[in-house]
Amino acid sequence: MTDNKSSQPAAANEVYRLPPPLFDARCKACWFVLALLALVILSFVSLDLQWSRFFSRDAAARMGRFLSELLAPSTEAKFLAKLLPATLETLAMSVVGTLLAAIFGLLLALPASKTYVGDRAVWRAPTRLLLNVLRSVPELMWAALLLISAGLGPLAGTLALAVHTTGVLGRLFAEAIENAPEGPGFALRLRGVKEGRVFLYASLPQILPQLLSYTLYRWENNIRAAAILGVVGAGGLGQMLAFHLGLFQMSETSAVLAAMLVLVALVDGVSFAARRVMSR
Repeated sequence: MTDNKSSQPAAANEVYRLPPPLFDARCKACWFVLALLALVILSFVSLDLQWSRFFSRDAAARMGRFLSELLAPSTEAKFLAKLLPATLETLAMSVVGTLLAAIFGLLLALPASKTYVGDRAVWRAPTRLLLNVLRSVPELMWAALLLISAGLGPLAGTLALAVHTTGVLGRLFAEAIENAPEGPGFALRLRGVKEGRVFLYASLPQILPQLLSYTLYRWENNIRAAAILGVVGAGGLGQMLAFHLGLFQMSETSAVLAAMLVLVALVDGVSFAARRVMSR
């Protein structure tokens, strides 16, 4: 009986315990949130955001007129005959650039990752530095540099996509390799299997769906990036977009944008189907 009586007050205290205070001076997360809010407020204050001009009647009328012109894409046969090759060229740039990036990204991810606890990984720091450099420089800058050697056309755009995406996929692949379960690889190392075969038979089968998912996601991004690279003369839909938009030919610009939307939707559908197949 005494045990039941003594346990009742403790249970009551647990049930009616007050929630912790919203802010605690010893709470690091609270200070971080306050600093983040202060940064957001300072960002709004430092920018000259002219909201009244943006929401004015004149601005709304001009935006409406611009959108109405964009809603009438050109359907002329002569123009569509130029649009189709440019669309296929943009698609080819994204495919080749992503494929090259996946290959070189995986090759760089191996020295950039620490595969087990005792791994010295002497090339990890310099390889990760190289990956940081590759993905820190935007695709437009890589395209501008490669245009000097490769000249105008899709080659410079494809190489620019490949170089930048190599840095992105290399870092993602390295993280996937490091986060893979160590059990199968540890068992093979105990039997004296070399690291190359350990990766092929233990690590790669575990992380392959993740690597494919990263690659497909970057392929979707590279479709849009390939279109943008055409602005600097790298060919494809972007070059047509820059030309017609510069001349304020809104119907042709609208058709180019529609082709971009179709490409993105197509790649998104292929990626979704591939992910469903991998998840089975």
